[in-house]
Amino acid sequence: MQLPKRAYILEVGPRDGFQAEKAWIPTERKIEIVNALSKTGVPAVQVTSFVHPRAIPQLADAEEVLSRIERVPGVEYRVLVPNLKGLQRALALKPDKVHFMNSVTESHSRANANRSVDEGLAQIEEMYTVAAEAGVPGVGGMACSLGCPFEGKVPIQQLEKVASRYVEIGIREIGIADTIGVADPRLVYDVSARMLDRFPQVTWSLHLHNTRDMAMANVVAALQAGITRFDASVGGLGGCPYAPGAAGNASTEDMVNMLHEMGVETGIDLDGLIAVAKMVQEVIPHELDSCMVKAGKRTDLKPAPSGQQKIGQ
Repeated sequence: MQLPKRAYILEVGPRDGFQAEKAWIPTERKIEIVNALSKTGVPAVQVTSFVHPRAIPQLADAEEVLSRIERVPGVEYRVLVPNLKGLQRALALKPDKVHFMNSVTESHSRANANRSVDEGLAQIEEMYTVAAEAGVPGVGGMACSLGCPFEGKVPIQQLEKVASRYVEIGIREIGIADTIGVADPRLVYDVSARMLDRFPQVTWSLHLHNTRDMAMANVVAALQAGITRFDASVGGLGGCPYAPGAAGNASTEDMVNMLHEMGVETGIDLDGLIAVAKMVQEVIPHELDSCMVKAGKRTDLKPAPSGQQKIGQ
């Protein structure tokens, strides 16, 4: 199997993971978790979203979290911005990058943002200009790229349309999102290869949800196609509040474990990451979707039994 030597993991748990939790997570614990993640070697953390508190109450403390975290050199601190007002709030606190998100299907765009795909892209163009003037790069996301809860399979032409507009705007880092976790390895490979070929000037990443337990297989398919950047959420937390049936993201610690087992380096301390996942479990009132938390690493050997009589004696 041909695989790259290295992959890059963007930790999205503090934003995409926490936003799905109904029980309030104290601000101090959010800051503590972001700080702990920063020390594991992850190259980037999506810290929060500057969305209106009525839309996602869990992230009402976005300013306080972003202003109080310890910024570790070498780690990018990113935030999601849904509109111009959210962008202006974020820019005041100097994130390293801002994420824009646009659905590739009309139905999900209406449900998620109450606007058409084209209207969303026009707004992102305006936000990108404001962010660029402030010296903050913008990253484009494409929600429901690999399946929509309202429209089903998504023609590749819809992805190409959104990606083309992003490139016209000036965005050169774009994420393909399996928002509801319906993708399979064949689809991931085909879409990844097509977008890499069609837009070689773009740095592509993949955002996978594990709704149907295929996220890790889809990572392998994407690696084989040539994508080496992935979003993941500590503890497998997450879900889209505007996409019915969407479950958690791919677990960061499970993804790192799999990559390391296959000889693909990440630069991330897996033991440290598992420790953070256990810290997250302390503030989440349900079981995490994390094999590493439940079962541990393959190398966590148990002592061999002693003093037992051998069979046949």
